[in-house]
Amino acid sequence: MKMVKITVLKCAWHEDLVEKYASPGLRPCDYHQPGQVYYSNGWQKPEGMCDNAWKSMMEYAMTLAHGGGNFYNGELKDQKAFIASCNDGFRPVSFLLEATEDEAPIFM
Repeated sequence: MKMVKITVLKCAWHEDLVEKYASPGLRPCDYHQPGQVYYSNGWQKPEGMCDNAWKSMMEYAMTLAHGGGNFYNGELKDQKAFIASCNDGFRPVSFLLEATEDEAPIFM
């Protein structure tokens, strides 16, 4: 298995949805910031990553770790990469997952 590099690309904030639907006091995501980098062996959530973000990408991380790719029939320029976003409709975070050449340790 290969290690998977996970980079935070963008943290969005949908103010119009927040104003209309969110409870007072909701703030932008405080788990992630653009430029943060995590590594996964494909099956373990990286330390410090939001649980919901991991749930949105874990099957793709596992596929990349095992040498798979070509998601969405070639729509991505890099066939060994994937763009994932967490499922928070108010403050979604976008991530870039990339297979690395580094072998994942059996236990992390």
